Amino acid sequence: MSPLVVVLVTIGLVAASAFFVATEFSLVSAKRHRIEELAPTSRSARAALRSSSELTLLLAGSQLGITVCTLALGATTKPAVHHALTPLLELTGMPYVAADVVAFVAALVVVTFIHLVVGEMAPKSWAIAHPERSAMLLALPMRGFLTLTRPLLRMLNGQANWLARKAGVEPVDEVQAGQDPDALRHLVEHSAEVGALDPTSYESLTRVLDLRAATMADVLGDDEVTAIPPGATAADAQELARTSGHLRLVVGEAGRYTGVLHVRDTLMAPPGSPVAPHVRALLALDASTPLTEATQLMRVGRHHIALVTGTDGRVGVVTLADLLPRLLALSGEPAQGTEEGRPAV
Repeated sequence: MSPLVVVLVTIGLVAASAFFVATEFSLVSAKRHRIEELAPTSRSARAALRSSSELTLLLAGSQLGITVCTLALGATTKPAVHHALTPLLELTGMPYVAADVVAFVAALVVVTFIHLVVGEMAPKSWAIAHPERSAMLLALPMRGFLTLTRPLLRMLNGQANWLARKAGVEPVDEVQAGQDPDALRHLVEHSAEVGALDPTSYESLTRVLDLRAATMADVLGDDEVTAIPPGATAADAQELARTSGHLRLVVGEAGRYTGVLHVRDTLMAPPGSPVAPHVRALLALDASTPLTEATQLMRVGRHHIALVTGTDGRVGVVTLADLLPRLLALSGEPAQGTEEGRPAV
């Protein structure tokens, strides 16, 4: 081949290798939620999301493209450089055999350097610095490449996944969207160890991460249950509300609570009328119920109060209004605006 053709082929192969490297690192580094924000109005963003949902296939395509480019450079550019350098070295008086060996080594070093720096390291750094931008910029041409090579990639990817499973690793097809609590805890601990996080911030973040393991037992107070007998009247309920300071009263007796009454519902009723028509269902929870689950049950079921039974038989009530100040207390923040951190029920 003529020197011009060799130069053009080399530029094309190095550019193709850079394309595959940048595609690989951009999708691994990109934040999925940022691409999702642009998906409704951007075809490139939608293509990037499709690629991120079949990550192993895309990585197989990138590796295949890089490998082909490397082999092609070794088959075209390296021999061309080798044959171009050999006669130049002979002109220096070097024997042909020595000149041939030196030219071969020099060609290998030059081609490897160009491919490594220009075709791999530079595009990798660019993709990591601009992950979402590069992922969307390269998504459409990469989808075209995947369409053409999909049968071959599926076969190669299947073999790779089989080997991974034999090694005890389950392959994934999507980019992870976030960090799990254990990974965040490790990051916080490492940051504190290297001095990037001050002790106060470390303690606060650690307490917040500990909240995922908190249960209803952690927010259950020592207050006695304010209960009213099932046969009580509206006047009895209003009087108990005035003396206890609680607007929601548990209906029943110790060990047998059957419902909950909001005193507001009795204000328009005759003083001597029974409270039974105004009693609502009472949500009963075990003290081992996680706070996140309990909050969801109370919110979805529109329960403002829950009866909580501890492992030691202790019974108490927790309201939605209780959860916020007590969660703040668990995380190290003082509860504001309530008496002793507990609002009225």
